[in-house]
This record gives sequence, structure tokens and C-alpha cells, in this order.
Amino acid sequence: GGPGLRASGGEAPVGGQVKVLGWCCFPAENVAWEQSRNGPTGLKYADGPEWLRREDDGTVTIGITDHAQAALGDLVYVDLPNVGRTVAAGEACAVVESVKAASDVYAPLAGEIVASNAALAGSPEAVNQDAYAAWLFRLRPSDPAALSAFMDADAYTRLTAAT
Repeated sequence: GGPGLRASGGEAPVGGQVKVLGWCCFPAENVAWEQSRNGPTGLKYADGPEWLRREDDGTVTIGITDHAQAALGDLVYVDLPNVGRTVAAGEACAVVESVKAASDVYAPLAGEIVASNAALAGSPEAVNQDAYAAWLFRLRPSDPAALSAFMDADAYTRLTAAT
């Protein structure tokens, strides 16, 4: 359970839910890469498809994990939240559409959207090419300490190994 990508509208995927894990954008030089399919260390991971990274200015960048994009397949459309929007933790705030399904993306933290990755509107496939560079949005969390409740790379690796 917990926030994550869930099919919305149209035909539901097999099982009625797309289980994918983590997402966000960051310069590669700021993150140590784990030698596995599960992505970089130094990030936090939700139990859904999101990855999270605290920025130096206190904002949090959010994207979907490589595991998530692989489960979704080729992305063809991304609808991102408007800057200035206030979101609750667990609130649907974006949509990613693949050749398999359209899926809501849920805010892992409450806060105000301070940036959306506008480049994805014309190139949603960038998420498939590098899920950790093609971030979706950035927010200023209402409770900055809430980020500590998310999984580290080791816990995320254990979760994805079980799926």
C-alpha cells in the first residue's frame, strides 16, 4: 500500500494496479550509484514508485524509479502539477501515461510545488531513458523532517527484490 502510481481512467492493468517504485531528478555527480537495478544510493524511496532527494535549499525533488518506469513501459504523456499548488501527502498530483496504462502519481510529502520539469511535456520518454535524471516535480515540504521516514537504498533494494 501507500501512495504510488495507480491506473486511472481507461483500461486497468492486470491486477488493477501498477506497482512501481520511486522518482526524481538530480545531477549525477551528487549521487553515489548502487551497482544494481535499483538505482542510486543517497536518495529516499517511497513504498510506491517515487524517489525523493533533498536539495540544498530544503526543497525535495521527486521522480519515479527505474523499476517503476520499466513496469509502466514506454511513456507517451506526462501531466505535471502547476507551480504554486499545495498538495497533501498521498494526493494525486501528476499523471504518467504509457503504452500500457495511464497512472496517477501521488505526492509522497505534503507541501507546495515549486517546480515542474516542463521538458518532459515534449519528451516523456526521457523518464524511460534515465528515470533518475528525468525528475517530475520539486516541492517545499510542509514538514522537512518527514523525509527521514522514507526508505534508504538498502531498504528499497529489499522491497524491489521481493516484487
